[in-house]
Amino acid sequence: MLTSVRGLFAASVFAGLALAATPALAEEAAADEANAIVVTEESSSDSESSDETDPPSDFTITGNVALVTDYRFRGLSYSGGDFAVQGSIGVSHSSGLYAGLWASSLEQDVLDIYGSAELDIYAGWTGEVTSGLTADVGITLYAYPNGSFGDADIWEPYASLTAAIGPATAKLGVNYAWNQDSLGGSDNFYVYTDFGVGIPDTPISLSAHLGYTDGVLSPNVLTLTSGDGGWDYALGATWNITKNLSIGATYTGVDGTSINGFSDDTVVGTLKLSF
Repeated sequence: MLTSVRGLFAASVFAGLALAATPALAEEAAADEANAIVVTEESSSDSESSDETDPPSDFTITGNVALVTDYRFRGLSYSGGDFAVQGSIGVSHSSGLYAGLWASSLEQDVLDIYGSAELDIYAGWTGEVTSGLTADVGITLYAYPNGSFGDADIWEPYASLTAAIGPATAKLGVNYAWNQDSLGGSDNFYVYTDFGVGIPDTPISLSAHLGYTDGVLSPNVLTLTSGDGGWDYALGATWNITKNLSIGATYTGVDGTSINGFSDDTVVGTLKLSF
């Protein structure tokens, strides 16, 4: 999250794990037919008992670790145009409730507002509201635990709707940060849309993003261009090398004055391992 014009440094979570066990049976070659039947019946009984006592869990835990060539958030860099290490872990419930943590390394700026790490703590609910339409509502705390210059933490509620359109998805979302000390007593409004589609019979997917910020975190404000709101945009592709490992590249840009390593257009590479 972007929190300071003077700092010019800114801005902002799950593959499932399931275990199942099936008892193995070893039968002696010389066992007679009756013994074989008994063993089979006992095995069936044990399996049914196991199914009855170990139903699928209502909770799912997921996470990932990633290396990115630049940490960009809403078009602006958190890492000074340099590499960043990121990771997340989350838990979701069959009811749709979820919570989790996301973290990234940062490039400490001159004023040391943010320090060297960002920790995002989030919670919310997601679920299908009608056929093919999924809602997601929640709140995120963008925290900077080792920043030593003023208050940089930001609370930001969010809401979105995602529609499935054949093999593609379309998402419309809004985030709003109310007046807070870290925003200089101002607020910030962000609206965005995301599109994604997988290329049939390939491990490749494509994505597009367009967002608009109105408020103290506008890229025009943070690059000292004007007091107006501003756009950010991105086009990306991801290749799923395996079920858990992927690489991607995203071209991203933003309104405002182009500042090298902060608000200039760039291509961000990502290597991600999910678990």
